[in-house]
Order: sequence, then structure tokens, then C-alpha cells
Amino acid sequence: MFRWLMRRRREAIRRRPLPAEWRAIVERNVPYVACLPVADRDELAGHIQVFLAEKRFEGCGGLGITDEIRVTIAAQACVLLLHRETDYFSKLISILVYPSTYVVPGGRPQPGGLVADDPQARLGESWVDGVVVLVWDSVRAGAHDIHDGYNVVLHEFAHQLDQESGAGDGVPILPLRSMYVAWARVLGHDFEELVRETQHHHRTLIDQYGATNPAEFFAVVTETFFEKPTQLRAKYPALYGQMQQFYRQDPAALALSR
Repeated sequence: MFRWLMRRRREAIRRRPLPAEWRAIVERNVPYVACLPVADRDELAGHIQVFLAEKRFEGCGGLGITDEIRVTIAAQACVLLLHRETDYFSKLISILVYPSTYVVPGGRPQPGGLVADDPQARLGESWVDGVVVLVWDSVRAGAHDIHDGYNVVLHEFAHQLDQESGAGDGVPILPLRSMYVAWARVLGHDFEELVRETQHHHRTLIDQYGATNPAEFFAVVTETFFEKPTQLRAKYPALYGQMQQFYRQDPAALALSR
């Protein structure tokens, strides 16, 4: 009964028109949305409203939460939900937003299996217990440049999708059971290739932070998939295909049509 009531509530929220001031924020701050077909923009508007109705935002480091912050983050996060059966990042409760880079104690894994003991400056993180942490100036910068391959919102919310399975191991809940074998083979192969290239200090299309572990690889590849789709498809066609099946989107086709 609870699930049925939730579905009905979400359907009602999605049918509402997106407030004009929120639409203006999306148009101004998230240019990627303008690249989407009209039907996708309409679907995204519904997802944004459900997301904002269900998730709590908290300002940190003196930052006051505004509609601009909430809508800019929601619009990017909800791009990952298009065309998919979704429970709106089911484990997520709160989004903590700092004004700029914040520092945490050491102990974070680094590429190559090393662990940094010194305090670490961070732009975001995703926790398995219902929290995403973001930095507002990085959120804005990542949204503004849709071709640089870096987007902290896409990265951290890809982690949320991964963590829905409970493991946070680079294997999110896939649409079909039959997909898991190919997913493990393709992503495992390309992760190991990125690790080797990183160890040999080669330039790489996929950001080398993805060589840290399979979970970071999935999050970094998600950024590349949406922001450098034609390059990813050309260099890693099998990897692009796996991401296309999971996200049920073809951003390379959008890039070619622009």
C-alpha cells in the first residue's frame, strides 16, 4: 500500500508544470538540458520536482541554501534518471552543500592503491548512509562546461546509484540479470587498462582518478559518458555500449546533432 501511495504521489508531482523561476535557473545554470529532446526535458522537469519534494538540502560552512542551489543540483542529478525505472536515489536523504572546497582528515584511497594520510581537500563525496556532499562553486563550474568531462554532481550521484545495491563496488543494479556478465567483463577490462595507463603516466581520456577502484571508475566513466560521449564511444565502444544500456541514453547522438 505504501509503495502504491508513493507512486501516486510522485505521478501527481510530475504532472505539475515546473515553476517559471525554476525553469529559468535550469536554462541559465545547466546548459546540457537544452541539448535534450523536448520529451526528455519534460520528463526531467517532472523528476526535478519529485527530487526536490523528497530530498533535504543543508548548507555548510556558512552557505545559505537557495532555490538556485537546489534546482541546479537536482537538474544535473536527475539527468541520470531519464528513461529508467527509478526510485529517486532511494537511499539518499540529505545533500550537504559547502560554498567551496572543504578539508577532511586523511585516509582516502588514491590511484594505485595508496592511501593518503594527510588531510584531503574535497569537492564532493557520497555516503552509503543517505548523504551526498557537494561544493557549490564546483557544482556551478561543472554544470557550465558540458564538454570538459568533469561534473561533481554526475560523479557523486553515480555513486548513489552504485550504492543502491548495498556494495558500492562499481556494479549498480542493472536493468536485466543477463547484463551482469558483460558489465563485469567490459568494465573490468577497461578499469585494468586505466590502472596500467595511470601507472605508466600516460595521458588518458578517462580521468585517472577512476583508477582508484571500480566504484570510482564507474563514477568517472559516468562523467565521461555524458560530457565526452563521442570520444568515449570512439575509444571504448564496448564501455560506451554498457553505459548506454544502463542509462538508456545516447549522449553521443545528441552531441552529433548539436
